Amino acid sequence: MSKIIESTLISADGVVDSPGDWALPYFNDEFAQEAADLLHGCDAMLLGRGTYDELSRRWPGQTGIFADAINGIRKYVFSSTLETAEWNNSVIVRGDVVKEVTKLKEESQKNLLMFGHGQLSHTLLASGLLDVLRLAVHPVIVGQRGGGFPGNSQTPMRLINTHPRKSGVVVLTYETARS
Repeated sequence: MSKIIESTLISADGVVDSPGDWALPYFNDEFAQEAADLLHGCDAMLLGRGTYDELSRRWPGQTGIFADAINGIRKYVFSSTLETAEWNNSVIVRGDVVKEVTKLKEESQKNLLMFGHGQLSHTLLASGLLDVLRLAVHPVIVGQRGGGFPGNSQTPMRLINTHPRKSGVVVLTYETARS
C-alpha cells in the first residue's frame, strides 16, 4: 500500500495559509528540484479545494522542472462545491473522503502527495491515513492569523529527516505514529 505524504510550507510563526504571498522569495532552484523530485516519486496528488484553487491559478502555462512536474501529475481534487477542474489531469472526487482516499492508497503503485494543510489534511490525520508530514519551515514572520494546525487531534510523530536549505528554509520530515 502506498503512503500519503503531506508537504507543507510553514512560516516561523506557524502560518500555513496563502504561502504564495510569503514563500515565493524562497522558491529557488534547490526548492524547485526537491519539489519536482517529490512529485516524480508519486503516482498522484491529493488536493483540497483551497490548495487546488491556489495552485491552479499559478502553475498552468508555466514551464520548468517544477511546473512541468506539477502540471503533468494526476490530481485528485476533493470538493463538494467545485463544478469543473480545468487544470491538466485533474479529477474532482466527491463523497466519503476516507473511503476514496483508502481506495487510492490501495490502488497506487507509488506514494500520493499533498501540498498544503487544510480540511483534507485534518480529515486524513484524524482517520490515520496521513503517513508522512514534511514541513518546510521558512525564516519569515508573516504576522497573520491562519496558521498552524487548529482542529487536529493530538498526533504523535517521529522525526525521520532534517534538511537545511541554503535559503534558510529547514525541512523537517515526520512519520505519523499510525503509519
